[in-house]
Amino acid sequence: MRVLRVTIAALLTAGLAAAPAAADSSPSPSPDGSAAPSRAGTSFRTATEIEQGQRATASASTGDYLYWSFPADTGQRPTVRATVKLPETHAAQTWQIDVHDGLRRRQACRYGAQTRTAAADAASVELSCALRTVRAWSEPWAADPLPGTYYLRLTATGVGTGDLGLPVDAEVRVESEDAGGAAAVDGSLSEPLVPGIANAPEEEREDAAVLAGLEPEDGWSSGWWSDRWVWTGLGGVLAALAGVGGHALTRGSGRPSRVPPGA
Repeated sequence: MRVLRVTIAALLTAGLAAAPAAADSSPSPSPDGSAAPSRAGTSFRTATEIEQGQRATASASTGDYLYWSFPADTGQRPTVRATVKLPETHAAQTWQIDVHDGLRRRQACRYGAQTRTAAADAASVELSCALRTVRAWSEPWAADPLPGTYYLRLTATGVGTGDLGLPVDAEVRVESEDAGGAAAVDGSLSEPLVPGIANAPEEEREDAAVLAGLEPEDGWSSGWWSDRWVWTGLGGVLAALAGVGGHALTRGSGRPSRVPPGA
């Protein structure tokens, strides 16, 4: 029994030690601040690529459409944040951020101020959008977030004629948390939704022009592995050990009981 108790304790310790390592997978910020992008694209095709955890800035004019793109992989829950520094004098303005996936499907926000109105002469406006968990696979009709390139679009939607063209400074940042094995699904995409590859025939993928070259630091996930397998295996081992231990406790000594005389 002592060996059984030691084995169970060792397995529990190994499982608890593995959990934090699996949960901490968010990319770290770029150590070189000068490498951060300082401009934005004006369309999906010219979107400026940024890494998760990287701060990007851009100077533009009120009324412009600003585009950035970033990679998001299976199990991540990206959160997009944007800050717009407004001119000293302006009327009330409404700003909005939208996030689209590699198929240019607009993704819903779980929470966050996706649209916000800045009062007249406000110094800045802040927006945010927390996306749903990126899934390894989904039904075509579901429009769930899938691994691949995502596009962030920032623009002012309610601007008076007198404010059009006024200079603004924008700052954006994308960060993710790992959902872990609880969000794992069976199945995976054959290719991530990266423009130029996802829509190309299989025989043409090697020669396809990649419109978004960034990918996660550790490469794209295969989709089949998650920490759910660790806990499933650990649970199976513990169940087997518990069965062996219960049998050892209940089987008795194996000797027949003594029959009292005269019975």
